[in-house]
Amino acid sequence: MRCDPPLSGSLVTQYKKLLHRRSLLIFSLFFCLVFAFITSLCVGSTYIHPSEVIASLLNNRGSNNDAIIWEIRLPRTLAAVVGGAALALGGAVVQASLRNPLASPFTLGISSAAGFGAALAIVLGAGRFLKTYLGGILVHSHFPLIISSFCFSLLVILVVILLAKWKGAAPETIILAGIAMSFLFSAATSLVQFFGTTEQVASIVFWLFGSLSKASWEGFWTMLLALVTSSIPLYKWSYRYNALLIDDEVAKNLGVNPERLRLTSMILASLPSAVVISFLGVIGFVCLASPHIARMIIGSNNKYLFPASMLVGANVLLLSDIVSRTLLPPLIIPVGIITSFLGVPVLLYLLLKKKRHWY
Repeated sequence: MRCDPPLSGSLVTQYKKLLHRRSLLIFSLFFCLVFAFITSLCVGSTYIHPSEVIASLLNNRGSNNDAIIWEIRLPRTLAAVVGGAALALGGAVVQASLRNPLASPFTLGISSAAGFGAALAIVLGAGRFLKTYLGGILVHSHFPLIISSFCFSLLVILVVILLAKWKGAAPETIILAGIAMSFLFSAATSLVQFFGTTEQVASIVFWLFGSLSKASWEGFWTMLLALVTSSIPLYKWSYRYNALLIDDEVAKNLGVNPERLRLTSMILASLPSAVVISFLGVIGFVCLASPHIARMIIGSNNKYLFPASMLVGANVLLLSDIVSRTLLPPLIIPVGIITSFLGVPVLLYLLLKKKRHWY
């Protein structure tokens, strides 16, 4: 039976309106990010007017405020943008590939492994506790701490992938393997703290909070490289994840190999998250909450969900950092604490909401 021409025209009009709405929402998220970016460069122990911030970004004149912006605030702000985007993208990809609303790179045990790597490096002499009213870690050398954290993150990815490939790359197998690794490295971190000195334990606890005070230009460029390298193929495969959300059999009929896609996704989604954790510490709930927020406002089409999740994650981490610096001045609260407070109401909302919007 042929479709009625007016009905066909109506469907085309509705589709165009949907595309326009999604494009407008993504643009709005980008506009919010630009506003948060400028605000982040303005606020702090020394307030700098937005016009002076913009002038400094366009023409670095070498004044005192220029030094504050370029050496302290700009690396921190850029690290928040890239770190939040990387964590959110990892969460969106893992949730789509495993068809599980509670899946994220953290569910796979990456955060626990990175925390253990950092704890081990601190106990072996990579850093010591800085006793000031701000608190924190004075790291003798960032290289051992970052390498140790990153290597243990890669170890978890490798173990999960091998277990999944051995038992079949089913979503349940991957999640259970990740949870097992998470408990293992959490116990190992507790063991390291048990044998550490008081200052070492304090350093480990502060690092596990997650803080953008660790941000640097080197860290920003490394995180950006990891994000760009992973996001390009993941975005190209967005239609495959759409098919995977329906059913494995449907995906196979459309020419998608579910097991291969899941295993490849675990690697590409976990690597940028591992890099972010290695440089900034454990920052929770961004990778879990950001994709859900994006899904509620833009839908489950991964072609639009992935960039929207990245923008939401960047906004969430950047706004959380602004709150952490302005809530109790001169104290700077670790941003991981702020994001955890944000994640609790989001998770409660998801539990109470009957509609399974993540499909």
